[in-house]
Amino acid sequence: MRVEHLYRYPVKGLTPEALDEIAIEAGRCIAHDRRFALAQGDAPFDPAAPKFVPKQNFACMMAHPRVVLIRAGFDAHDRLLLLSAPGQAPLSADPTRPEGRAAIAGWMTAFLGEEARGTPVFHDVPGHNFTDQVKKGVTLINLNTLRDFERKIGRRLDPLRFRANVYFSGLPAWAEFDWVGQDVLLGTARLSIFKRTVRCPATKVNLDTGERDCDVPALLMEHYGHRDLGVHAVVSESGHVAIGDSLEAL
Repeated sequence: MRVEHLYRYPVKGLTPEALDEIAIEAGRCIAHDRRFALAQGDAPFDPAAPKFVPKQNFACMMAHPRVVLIRAGFDAHDRLLLLSAPGQAPLSADPTRPEGRAAIAGWMTAFLGEEARGTPVFHDVPGHNFTDQVKKGVTLINLNTLRDFERKIGRRLDPLRFRANVYFSGLPAWAEFDWVGQDVLLGTARLSIFKRTVRCPATKVNLDTGERDCDVPALLMEHYGHRDLGVHAVVSESGHVAIGDSLEAL
């Protein structure tokens, strides 16, 4: 098995950043993955006592399909977040500083328009990641599984609809589900696979148009009797991963 693609998603719900290599630490997400998020004004998120809250409390593909039209890039060295979207002037701001977060919140709120609830707040909370489930970790997609699904439904899907960190080849379709409860070696890192990834309405969204054009969860249920595609893992031993590295089930 071979690592084909690596991604992180610095702002929850926004565009991915492709990586050639990463260092991942035990018990952590990939550096800067889901580090930032725009919380709706009525979201029950307290940055002074951060904890997991469901994704619909944030600007995200599931609740706001048009957010895929926002192009985002985070320069970790210079601490700058660059944002652009149709109909809005581009923005460059420092998301680690209060004034930068205020500017980003205003820009994203203007883009959301009537979908914004209350006064949204853009967050950067040291040590917290705005993941879609409680445990910090990484997500993996078997590209052969995606190809099998595409054959069933008769259309191609952008793999990034599924917003995984690691996309790999070389394993028969759906065999990764047998890894749940087991460990794998990813490059030099050791991962513990703890659950299958249940697919939500976010995967309905076309990344080019911002429209819901394919009911992925319903189609998974129709053809396979479940809504799962991909697996979640926690990093149990730190290590280094690069495109082309091996993935080995233990």
